[in-house]
Amino acid sequence: MIPSGFPAKDDMARLTAGMLLDIQAVHFNAAEPFTFASGLKAPVYIDCRKLISFPRIRSVLMDFLTVTVMREAGLEAFDNIAGGETAGIPFGALVAERMALPMTYVRKKPKGYGRNARIEGVMSEGQRVLLVEDLATDGGSKLSFVDAIRETGATCGNTAVIFYYGIFPGTLETLHGHGVKLHHLCTWWDVLAEARTREAFDVETLREVESFLRAPRAWQAARGD
Repeated sequence: MIPSGFPAKDDMARLTAGMLLDIQAVHFNAAEPFTFASGLKAPVYIDCRKLISFPRIRSVLMDFLTVTVMREAGLEAFDNIAGGETAGIPFGALVAERMALPMTYVRKKPKGYGRNARIEGVMSEGQRVLLVEDLATDGGSKLSFVDAIRETGATCGNTAVIFYYGIFPGTLETLHGHGVKLHHLCTWWDVLAEARTREAFDVETLREVESFLRAPRAWQAARGD
């Protein structure tokens, strides 16, 4: 059951950023940058998977995510909740429980044996599906999941994440062009603001992080990454 009273979106963003800092899911390191899956380097890294080990914070953030989707998409907008393999599966299950809806999950690729399925669970033609994942960077990985959902005859016009990078131009336009709206709780800008308020990192590190967030490609190019 979803409580009727929840903070405004800006307050949820600030609280979410604070909780991610509380569980040390946020990592800033300008001296030894992290390597993204693309091979590019950055002074920032976030690990939303850690949330599954913190039940109280996990519960609050799943409440936040559910009410955000309901506010922005509607109370009766979905028939099925799909988690994206692998990080989105637990969060998809938790949102589905709150919304009292069936839960499925989407594989990154067919499993290669048996039914060779990408969709696990029951997804029916005509169902309106919400795709749930832990985070969104440039939105590219969401399109494959959405296409797999649509191949069943279901529709998917919304995806919900805890964390959205919010720094790569064209992300929302890419998703919109594919007929998908993104719902999220917070971005790197919210985390940076909360980290400054708490003095969670030294001033020079925060300055370097802001430089990256304002122009990630330029920051990487300046370091030969």
